[in-house]
Amino acid sequence: MSAIYDLGVKRIVSYKLGPSNNNQLVFKTFNQAIEKVENTKGILFHSDRGFQYTSKTFKHMLDECGMIQSMSRVSKCIDNGPMEGVWGTIKSEIFRGNKHFKFNSVEEATKTIHDFILFFNHERITLKMADSV
Repeated sequence: MSAIYDLGVKRIVSYKLGPSNNNQLVFKTFNQAIEKVENTKGILFHSDRGFQYTSKTFKHMLDECGMIQSMSRVSKCIDNGPMEGVWGTIKSEIFRGNKHFKFNSVEEATKTIHDFILFFNHERITLKMADSV
């Protein structure tokens, strides 16, 4: 799974599922995200130092959009805390602490993740939502 989380609106703005978290999956996720934005110039894109984000192709994609690349320091996952928190939430709320949890099919996994992201983006209570009530 590849996902992009918008820290400003506290939502997962794009995600893609695939058998491998390779360059193509990340590039498709990125393209899906930028289709939703009118003006990408000056947007800060922060990521970990995965090979997908350090590739020349990805750097070129950011440059083409006028985006600024930001990456975590080496071995400092805390620098990518918001996204790490999203991954932790997905894992803990879908798997509910069951280390041996397995989906019965790819279709079940896809539907479960899709439904959870809809819930995460629109129904799950966050501190930001509490401020707007």
